[in-house]
Amino acid sequence: MKTVNVGVIGVGAMGYNHARVYYRLENANLVGVSDVSERKLSKVSKKYDTKGYTEYEELLKNPDIEAVSVCVPTTHHYNVVMAAIEAGQHVLVEKPIAFTSKEAERMIAAAKEKGVKLSTGHVERFNPAVQKAKELLEMDVIGDVVSASAKRVGPFPPRIKDVGVAIDLAIHDLDVMYYLFDDDVTQVYATMGSILEKCEYEDHAEIMTKFANGITGILEVNWLTPYKRRSLEVTGTDGIIAIDYIDQSIDVAGKFAQKVDIQHEEPLKYEVASFLNSILNDEEVEITGEDGLNALKMVLAANKSSKKQIPISLDDIND
Repeated sequence: MKTVNVGVIGVGAMGYNHARVYYRLENANLVGVSDVSERKLSKVSKKYDTKGYTEYEELLKNPDIEAVSVCVPTTHHYNVVMAAIEAGQHVLVEKPIAFTSKEAERMIAAAKEKGVKLSTGHVERFNPAVQKAKELLEMDVIGDVVSASAKRVGPFPPRIKDVGVAIDLAIHDLDVMYYLFDDDVTQVYATMGSILEKCEYEDHAEIMTKFANGITGILEVNWLTPYKRRSLEVTGTDGIIAIDYIDQSIDVAGKFAQKVDIQHEEPLKYEVASFLNSILNDEEVEITGEDGLNALKMVLAANKSSKKQIPISLDDIND
């Protein structure tokens, strides 16, 4: 079996999981990991029998590495991804693709110029419940889609220090709606605020999106709720599809009311496997850099809308 030699840059919460998945996949060979924390680096490199680098630049110099997962804090995405592209390596960068839209655009252009693949880690697209919902919508099980309502709430995560709840959580459901409805968002309106003293950025947000085809999306996210909830309801002319991301379950109510059977799988495993297969088969990645830019623009539009207290078009996002 052909394999891809891979590295992981940043082995905190998500990076640790990337390393774990690469280690277990047959078509991946985990060549090295990098992190500024020697404690984390030692733990992961020993557990997965791979070389550790305190400087990611040294990892990128390894001629054996063909692709990397970039799982560093968002504010460092641009520098690390650009360095990996310059080194000629394919990149899977955790969401959001970058901190600003201009950074994302430069990353996309650089990857194309260098001839390497750039994929964004919007893992919820690979959730089996989302995949099944996409299939049901394409079968017109609930008729024409009218609206969608999402809730992604939970307690404050102390490890996240460089972004607010919108760019950390809301970006998931904004991207999933875009994926399910296969249409562009034309306008975003949002209200946000901060209650927690320990959070430097917004800790709750309410976002409304208008799609070109007339569908309305409504999203509530926060770091205030003592329990985790990850749900999405899609309303159509003939019924409702209710998704629970955590349970990976779907309920369909309406003309074709049913409990849908779903084979539970780890979404990250699907995401990483898809990235590796695109390299091995020389195919376009499933979630492109442009997809990552689109999701980022939706969140940036929400942030801008909240500040200006007016609806914002994605065309107005060029920071």
